[in-house]
Amino acid sequence: MAKNSKIEWTTHTFNPWWGCVKMSPACKFCYAESWAKRLGEPVWGLHADRRFFGERHWAEPLQWNRTALATGQRARVFCASMADVFEDRVDLDPERERLWQLITETPALDWLLLTKRPDRVRSCTPWRDEFPKNVWLGTTTENQEWADRRLPALADIPAAVRFISAEPLLGPLSLKGWTDSIDWVITGGESGPKARPSSPSWFRSLLNECMTADIPFHFKQWGDWAPGQGINLAKARSAAADDGTTMLRIGKKAAGRILDGMTWDGLPRIITA
Repeated sequence: MAKNSKIEWTTHTFNPWWGCVKMSPACKFCYAESWAKRLGEPVWGLHADRRFFGERHWAEPLQWNRTALATGQRARVFCASMADVFEDRVDLDPERERLWQLITETPALDWLLLTKRPDRVRSCTPWRDEFPKNVWLGTTTENQEWADRRLPALADIPAAVRFISAEPLLGPLSLKGWTDSIDWVITGGESGPKARPSSPSWFRSLLNECMTADIPFHFKQWGDWAPGQGINLAKARSAAADDGTTMLRIGKKAAGRILDGMTWDGLPRIITA
């Protein structure tokens, strides 16, 4: 997971380290934890060591920045898919300091910092009330409860772009009261062997709110479960979503990412000065 990421809403992925600890329902079947275990990296949990990387790894974003400058095309860097850069561990402080310096050295890259700990952002970063223009700050909001917990902290951060990742979306979610503080919404269903089905009405409601408030909307995937209407798979496992829709487990690839006949690839306005 580095150059040319397969994640639809980013260009590259950069991990300053691997490992984390679970925080909320979205973490229950964490893909990153499963991936690390398959590779023999026991880096998950409160007392587990984290996996760190060497000079070659840290040099990659510098090359991406040179390429972006040469081509005139900015690149988006998701940081971090295998960790949370705001995890509450003092042994991560040196790596964090190195990351902040790297971000300032790569102005042609937009750094997408996605966290489940937005309350720790101010204490972990050196930027206080003036964040670099290439920092996009996001938080996970898998349902209304966790949106209400995390959005106040996100709204308080003066990042150039503030976004939410409602993926996996595990319940209905309204942005009422927060639309002026959100510049981008990413959402999608859960994938993996234990994926939980999302209700299509949750996505449609969120889409309608975004359209009303002129917030770019990105529907990443249905995940392993997709609405059953029009799918002729007699052997597919079925389940009723919370809104009553029959969902079929057909796998992420077959389920695709079409919502109401369209792909939704919204992106926020890029601020470079």
